[in-house]
Amino acid sequence: MLHDIWQASTKAEAAKAFELFVVTYETKYAKATDCLRKDREELLVFYDFPALHWVHLRTTNPIESTFATVRLRTSKTKGSGSRSACLTMVFS
Repeated sequence: MLHDIWQASTKAEAAKAFELFVVTYETKYAKATDCLRKDREELLVFYDFPALHWVHLRTTNPIESTFATVRLRTSKTKGSGSRSACLTMVFS
C-alpha cells in the first residue's frame, strides 16, 4: 500500500492512497500513522514538481551510493574490523 502512495500517477491519487493506508492501519499502528499524517505534506511534495523529475526524486540512490564503498570494503575484509577502522572507512 505504501508503493501505491509514492508510485501514484497524480498527487490526488497519492492522497487517496495515503488516506486508505492510514484508515487501514491506524488501529494497529497508531504511532506510525500519526507520524505519516504529521509529515504528509513533506512526503508528497515531489508531486509539485514536473512528472518528468519524479523518477529522480523518488530514488534512494544518493543514500545507497554513499555506503557502496563501505559495503565493498566490508565484504572484502570479512567485517568492519576495529571501531577506528570502521570509522575511517566510513569517513573516507
